[in-house]
Amino acid sequence: MQPNHSKLLDAKEKDLGEMTVRRTIPAVGCKAIGPWVFFDHMGPVTFNAGNGVNVRPHPHINLATVTYLFEGEILHRDSLGSYQPITPGAINLMVAGKGIVHSERERDEVKNQQHSLHGLQLWMALPEEDEQMEPQFHHIDAASIPQFNHEGTDVRLLMGHAYSQQSPVKTFSPTLFMQLDIPQGKSLTLPSNQQTGIYLINGDVLINQQPLAQHQMYVSEEQQIAIQAETHCTVIVIGGDNLGKRYLDWNFVSSNPQRIEQARNKWKNGGFPIIEDDNDEFIPLPE
Repeated sequence: MQPNHSKLLDAKEKDLGEMTVRRTIPAVGCKAIGPWVFFDHMGPVTFNAGNGVNVRPHPHINLATVTYLFEGEILHRDSLGSYQPITPGAINLMVAGKGIVHSERERDEVKNQQHSLHGLQLWMALPEEDEQMEPQFHHIDAASIPQFNHEGTDVRLLMGHAYSQQSPVKTFSPTLFMQLDIPQGKSLTLPSNQQTGIYLINGDVLINQQPLAQHQMYVSEEQQIAIQAETHCTVIVIGGDNLGKRYLDWNFVSSNPQRIEQARNKWKNGGFPIIEDDNDEFIPLPE
């Protein structure tokens, strides 16, 4: 961190074939923001009929994935037997624990027509005592997510606690994830966190009087962070308590590098559970 305990991260574009995503963390000099170890911004993108999201089965360990959409739909399936279309405003929380396999595709009725997608996918490290827990899947629909107005700003409290409100989404350590839609000229102070990240989806905004460019992340350990909207803007706020060093290798995250090596061998040798209705193909282990 800089002497004022803040820095700016520029998103890096990653080509996933059908679309490009912007990846903000992990980054050089910033491997995590609170428990969050991965932040991807997908789209907005429009697919022609027949094209779309088609992520084949792949494994995870010792983390939780969070998917949140502004627009479009993704079909989640996993080795627990979950079959869940993800729609805008809902939270899709998959806790990998000791090991899970999932795929991200689209229902035929979505894929067979022109359609759009815009959303976020994040990975959350688990506390060491929870890393090897049994896998879980939680889907919280949009209507169950707290939505309220705070000092003129529309808040969607996706995970954690803020402004005397509590999200019903399960967390494992102090964690914050929220969407703010701030009208032009309005400002607000963020709740205090050990670490905070502020990502600008659109609009013009000042963070503690410092301009934030679209698709940049402001990362801070400051306890007083003020956001001021120069134009109407949408920002994503993440944060919480940092859980210590985590090793990342492909889709595996763990406090223990030996577990990652074991997971690599396990995937290579067919030792992970399968997705019963999506088992004809998979993503091979990168060499």
